[in-house]
Amino acid sequence: MFKNSIVSHRVAFEAAGLVALTDLSTVTMRTALTGTASYLDTLVLAPGMHQQQSADEVNRSETPTTGAMTNGYVFRVENPATVRYLQNIGCTGHLVTARVSQNPSLDDNLSRYNRRIQSFRVAGIFATILYLLCPVLTITVFAVLGAIEDWWGFGVLWMLVLARLINVIIIKRRSHMGWKGAHEIGQGDLLVLLSQDRWVRLQGSVDDLKAVTAGQWLRETSDKESFAVAFATLLVYLSAALAGNASEVGSLLIAGLLLCSVALLGLCNSMTKCLQMYNCVVRTEGEPKKYERRLDMADDLIDMTKSEDWAIRMGLIIPKGGLSKRADTL
Repeated sequence: MFKNSIVSHRVAFEAAGLVALTDLSTVTMRTALTGTASYLDTLVLAPGMHQQQSADEVNRSETPTTGAMTNGYVFRVENPATVRYLQNIGCTGHLVTARVSQNPSLDDNLSRYNRRIQSFRVAGIFATILYLLCPVLTITVFAVLGAIEDWWGFGVLWMLVLARLINVIIIKRRSHMGWKGAHEIGQGDLLVLLSQDRWVRLQGSVDDLKAVTAGQWLRETSDKESFAVAFATLLVYLSAALAGNASEVGSLLIAGLLLCSVALLGLCNSMTKCLQMYNCVVRTEGEPKKYERRLDMADDLIDMTKSEDWAIRMGLIIPKGGLSKRADTL
């Protein structure tokens, strides 16, 4: 009577395709943190890889008001990658200071070996190791699938790699540095007012600040690029449909690869404490400073900068005599 309760030993493991189609934001967040994509990303296979082109939406449509405390100019930061990084480092009721500087890994005065060492240090050695484990896992799974002669699984994995390669190429084309305004000398000092009363002070040379705040990060895709992205997306869905033809071991390997890769990439993103944008690096300095009121924060910065024009234009303070002038017009 227990025959009906006996589970068959042949269990079809077809979850690999479903895992590949999961819309996770891990890949898009990695794109935003690095400011572009590298060809090594081709071997980083994680759920949500087909959503990489939506990296320009990571800011959740927020374009925070920003004031230049050096000249009083007020504008909005529309670079979604920069805004998302500022959202991550921001803390409600606190002023967070971040500095923009040149990426040391791009210093032409250093040897190629030293530039490579600097690139490890920029993102953090531990974060870099976590990232490098992803392509190592992919190559290992390729080798195992070939050894067990699971050609369906081998083909599915190649389809995912091809889809990833297409997206990487398009991201690299879209992220070329474009218009950033005229060249200016001197140091800049910006105050960014984010939602939920998060305040970030950005400091650095004017040109470096422009590189991470001005202009466009990812340009719109051309017709040919849109077709290529659509083809890559179809490849991911097709690989999910064909994953059921792989052996149970092959499906398990592919699903495990996707899950491990997204876990490693998520840890890598959380361990990456800086933003890389073009030739610049943005990272926090010191500890966040807490204020009881936003007005206290504004008064403190006014005392530091010896100027209040920017605060008036940002609506942080009321100009002297402003209330009486409004009263006279009522």
